[in-house]
Amino acid sequence: MNQSILIKSACGKTEAKICPARGFNLYSLLVSGTELLWADAGFLAGEASASGSGTPILFPIPGRLNGKTYRYGGVEYDLESDDGNGNAIHGFVLDRPWRLLENSESTIVGEFQASVDAPEILKQWPSDFIIRCRYTAVADGINAQYEVINPDEKELPCGLGTHAYFRVALGENNGSDSIISCPVSERWILEHMLATGEVVPLEATESFANGAKFSELQLDDVFSGIAFVDGRAAASIEDVSAGRTMRYSWDEACEICVIYTPPHREAICMEPYTLVPGGLAFDTGEHGLIVLRPGESFSHAMEIVLDSSDAQ
Repeated sequence: MNQSILIKSACGKTEAKICPARGFNLYSLLVSGTELLWADAGFLAGEASASGSGTPILFPIPGRLNGKTYRYGGVEYDLESDDGNGNAIHGFVLDRPWRLLENSESTIVGEFQASVDAPEILKQWPSDFIIRCRYTAVADGINAQYEVINPDEKELPCGLGTHAYFRVALGENNGSDSIISCPVSERWILEHMLATGEVVPLEATESFANGAKFSELQLDDVFSGIAFVDGRAAASIEDVSAGRTMRYSWDEACEICVIYTPPHREAICMEPYTLVPGGLAFDTGEHGLIVLRPGESFSHAMEIVLDSSDAQ
């Protein structure tokens, strides 16, 4: 069984569990007795996919590549990961052990560096990289901060995403009447799960801005046109029967959001990405691809909370 580390808010209302050995995954978030995240019963033991539970961290490839070969700077790199259809998927860090840098009652910090923690990655990507994650338990949920650093002498092309599995049931019911809100206004056209480059506006019947019934959603789609207010995007799950609302927000580093409804129908994933997945960004060098020069870095922050009126 892999180690689970518990952090708590100072007031004791929030308890979060992180598994450093499985990609530094935040796989449980209990706020005032309400679990906000979904994880497979076999996740901690390593009996379930690391990408299918909790909050997988996707780097340097959020989503898919077009194939399993990436060409950068005139060099071809062969990647090992596979989505079952011959495409590399979700990067290198979600299923590998991270090192623990800091751990207090309410905060935990982990780090992964390719050259230190999995040198075999260096044959699969143009440069070394460091990614750090800091989770801080607060009264009504958790704050997360991510930092990516290029420690190499070569450029680091990359993208970052998170793949949180949010419970749609925040009470004793099955969550079928839960309302999903997400501030997106455009959808990318996909072929074989790869973005074509075509973007279409959402019809009124497709909009999440005013909330959509979870029972009517079946998605694995890429969205953009995110409305940021004071530099934050705000999404939510309202469990009408339970009278509880989970609120999820992230900063402007991520202008893409993938929304996915797993077949088990117990969760929904709202996944902020820095780039358009499906290989388009890596193939073109555009659409959100980040290229860090030696010594450069970037950061991203998100927050998951139970509405304060529900967390009393």
